[in-house]
Amino acid sequence: MKKIVKLIDLDCANCAAKIENAIQKIDGVEKASVSFMTQKMTIEAPEGRMDAILQEAKKLIHKLEPDVTVQL
Repeated sequence: MKKIVKLIDLDCANCAAKIENAIQKIDGVEKASVSFMTQKMTIEAPEGRMDAILQEAKKLIHKLEPDVTVQL
């Protein structure tokens, strides 16, 4: 299953790369990518785990970049 999430106030490409690397390490994530230009994150994961992965990703993003708002 693929889910696209809006990242509001993502300030730099380096921040996007840092978030992408962290999300890829979450258990169950098959693929993750963050686009600084479109301010979007794409996550691919099993359908049954997607909600838990999104919640974990949201917490992780808030920890790494407190100014970024995740719009599910």
